[in-house]
Amino acid sequence: MILHGLRQTRYNHHDDFHKPHHHPHKPGQESIETKKTGRGREIKIVRRVLDVNEAMAAQNRKRFSEKGIFVLNVMSSPGSGKTTTLVKTLNAIKDDIKSAVIVGDICTTNDADRLSETGVPVVQVNTDEFGGDCHLTALVIENAFSSLDTDDIDLLIVENIGNLVCPAEFDIGEDARAVILSVTEGEDKPLKYPLMFRESDIALLNKIDLLPYLDFDMDEARKSILTIHPDMPIFEISSKTEEGMAKWISWLKESIQKKKALMARQ
Repeated sequence: MILHGLRQTRYNHHDDFHKPHHHPHKPGQESIETKKTGRGREIKIVRRVLDVNEAMAAQNRKRFSEKGIFVLNVMSSPGSGKTTTLVKTLNAIKDDIKSAVIVGDICTTNDADRLSETGVPVVQVNTDEFGGDCHLTALVIENAFSSLDTDDIDLLIVENIGNLVCPAEFDIGEDARAVILSVTEGEDKPLKYPLMFRESDIALLNKIDLLPYLDFDMDEARKSILTIHPDMPIFEISSKTEEGMAKWISWLKESIQKKKALMARQ
C-alpha cells in the first residue's frame, strides 16, 4: 500500500517567476545561483545549500537512532534494476524484519506501486513540481518519514532517484549507502562517476544473468570499483533469477543487527 504521495519542496526555492539556476557543491563550499531581474540585470545569490542539508541530515540521523531504525540509501542510474532488487529483497526479509520504503522519482508512482505489492508501507516522493530534482534531500526524507508509523520499523530503505551524480552529494541521515551497477552499463562507470562509488558502502553488480550475451568484463568492473573505494564489499547478483541475492541479504541483516546491538549498549 502506498501511504502517501508527496511533492518535494526545495528548502532554497524562491517564489519568483524566473527560476534560478542552482549547482550544488561539496559541504562547506558555497553554492551560487544566478537569476535575472525584470530590468535584465543579473544578481548572484550565494547560499550554503549543502550546509543546510547537512544540518537536517544530522537531525534525521539522531531521530533514526532514537527509534533504532537502520536506514539504507539505495542509488544507481536509471534502469539498473533497483526496484526489482528491492522487491526481491523485501519479499525475502519482510517476515523477519519490519520494513518501510521511501521511493523517489521525478514523475509517476510506477516503482512505488511495485514495491507496495510486497505489503510493506511505501511513501512516494515526486520532484517534478520544481522541474524534476535529480536527488532526494534530508528535508524531504524527514517529511516522508513523519508520515510512517515510526514505532513499527526496523529497516527504512530509501530508493533514491536514478542518477549517478547528485544523490551521492546529499546526506539524508542514512546508516549506509548501496550503489547498484548493471552489467549492461559498462565496467568503467565507477571511474566515470567516482563520487558515487567513493561515498557508497556496498556495491551490487546486477543482471549477471545477461553476462553470456555481453562483452562485460567482471574482473575489470571490480578493479574499477576497488580503485575508487578499496575494500568495498561487492556482490554479484541477478535480481531476475535471484542468483547471489542470499549474500547481499545476509549483509543487510547483519548490518541491521549491528546497529541494534550498538543501540542496546548505549
